[in-house]
Amino acid sequence: MTRRKQRLLIVALVLVGVGLAAMLALRAFNDNLLFFYSPTQVAAGEAPVGKKFRLGGLVEAGSIQRTPGDLEMRFQVVDANKAMLVSYSGVLPDLFREGQGVIAYGVLMPDGSFKADELLARHDENYMPPEVAEALREQGHPDMAPAPATP
Repeated sequence: MTRRKQRLLIVALVLVGVGLAAMLALRAFNDNLLFFYSPTQVAAGEAPVGKKFRLGGLVEAGSIQRTPGDLEMRFQVVDANKAMLVSYSGVLPDLFREGQGVIAYGVLMPDGSFKADELLARHDENYMPPEVAEALREQGHPDMAPAPATP
């Protein structure tokens, strides 16, 4: 084999290796990509069944149900149009309460409920996760002011 053929073989192997690494990286990224859905979008069938995603909205007042002495709880997440039952087992964030913004990370169950593995609550009275605020604003929620104009 001549030197020129050896160099071409090395270059071809490097290109194949880089292409394979890029393909694996994109596949791993796609598998770990989390989408955000509102209860209205989930009810419309836009959310995947059996695959993890984020569900966001407001915790409906009076919907929190707990078993005394157990970490299991159920509550409703609402937007302007729909409500969705969420079940969660674990320690709640300190600021989790009725009427506050929440993002639940988990899977949609075949019965239409949402099984959350993790809950994220807003961290002060002026903050709401951007995805939740935008989804509520698009739904025309009465408590959400229009988005501020960016210069």
